Amino acid sequence: MHSSSRRPAPRLGRRGYFWAAASVLALGLWSSGAPSVLYPIYAEQWDLAPVVVTSVFATYQLTLMVVLPLLGNLSDVYGRRWVMIAGIALIALSALVFAFAPNVLFLYAGRVLQGAGTGLTVGAATAALTENNPTGNPRVASTTATVATATGLACALVLSGVLAEHFPLPLVWSYIVLFVLALVSITALVLSPDDRPAVRARWSPQAPYVPAGIRLGFLIATLSVALAYCVGAIFLSLGATMIDQFTTADDTAVVGGLLGASAACIGLTGLFLGRARAGALVAAGALTTVLSLGLMAAASAFESLPLFFAWCIVGGIAYSLAFTGGLGVINRIAPDEHRGAVLSLLYLVAYILQALAAIGVGVLATTGTLSGAVAIAAVVLAAVCVAVLALLLVARRTGAA
Repeated sequence: MHSSSRRPAPRLGRRGYFWAAASVLALGLWSSGAPSVLYPIYAEQWDLAPVVVTSVFATYQLTLMVVLPLLGNLSDVYGRRWVMIAGIALIALSALVFAFAPNVLFLYAGRVLQGAGTGLTVGAATAALTENNPTGNPRVASTTATVATATGLACALVLSGVLAEHFPLPLVWSYIVLFVLALVSITALVLSPDDRPAVRARWSPQAPYVPAGIRLGFLIATLSVALAYCVGAIFLSLGATMIDQFTTADDTAVVGGLLGASAACIGLTGLFLGRARAGALVAAGALTTVLSLGLMAAASAFESLPLFFAWCIVGGIAYSLAFTGGLGVINRIAPDEHRGAVLSLLYLVAYILQALAAIGVGVLATTGTLSGAVAIAAVVLAAVCVAVLALLLVARRTGAA
């Protein structure tokens, strides 16, 4: 009998694809944050200066500066799913490089792979969330992106700290967990609907481009996301070092818990932003970021763990407001046919500024003091907050945000 003909492989529906794309964003931030708690251990074992630690951190962003302009529009041509699969495969490979790194050169190599993987996935995953949104609320995509990235980052920080403190091979296990989760995410994407365009244009690298009608909104959205990323760069690259200076306690789990508290605040805040206007979130994010910068500078100047914890909380709320608001603005104004490319350009600019923030603070901390470097960064980023608020006033008259 031939009635037992082949059945199509079971596939996830649009809702399943939506959550698979969310897992991709979570893993991108997981991979970025996984080394953060471990940087003091690397520094002690290999005698690394602060500028080396922050340059390892920034290698991720520097790689993105190459990948995003060249491949940012790839998912517009070949579909979001296959591009995300390729990116997560690179992240899985990076986890193995980190897990078995014998020296600092392997950390640089791992960050290159992480940056390349995230460069492929970040625009594609954000676009996939927008296009497979199972609700009628267009803001759900941006809030889900915020919560997903915060969840990935919080899990990376807390789990890395716990595993490093209580398990043998402290520089290995968190990366093994990341590798396994990457395989699970790839499996979910393979089972997701094929979203390749019916008529496929020929792909070629696309120069950075923003349609003329959305340029003011694009600038506001990009600076808002960049604010979140820049403060996050200081937090993730030097936060563990700051805690190490504040206290004599040598508990990596406590460090991971403190850093993870900020990421948890990002996610919890994001849960309540689904109905808020994107422009209002950008304004609130800029104002709250100014407050968080003051706490950051004060915590470093007075070497105060309570002030550092306050920065974790307020900084997490500020990140969520600024990031969600920025993505909300760009998701509303970006044309469908160029969404992947526009989102990739937004992330490119944000990551460039994040790399400059990380490397700049690292250089200042190496040549001077950590508290002085943090104070200078706080003043510069506060000026960017003021610029965002000024641009919002201009945009209100034109309806750009």
